[in-house]
Amino acid sequence: MARLTSSILIQSLIRKTHAEGGFATVLHKGDAISGIIMVQIAHRGGEPSVYERVPDFSGGYQLLPVAAKYSGNAEELAQYIDRRCKTDPDLWLIELDVANAEQLAASLLTDC
Repeated sequence: MARLTSSILIQSLIRKTHAEGGFATVLHKGDAISGIIMVQIAHRGGEPSVYERVPDFSGGYQLLPVAAKYSGNAEELAQYIDRRCKTDPDLWLIELDVANAEQLAASLLTDC
């Protein structure tokens, strides 16, 4: 079965976020075909959280939190993200600012 490319998933996530009245932007553009997707979720008045789309054993995908040890420290979280982008130039980083961002991202990125 053919899988959707990373760029199509990113574009779908951006369109769905805008349709829900939110804001989405690509912070780091990765490989259009098979780049890893990380989602940074902006929490109004709080620290952002970061999730990564990872394959699971059933052949699908999960959206798992990453960098939890940097929670509450924006500078260390930014350094972690910067390191990831430098070591994996194929990685996509998208930021979402919308209500229920975790559910929105999970619904689009795990059903493919």
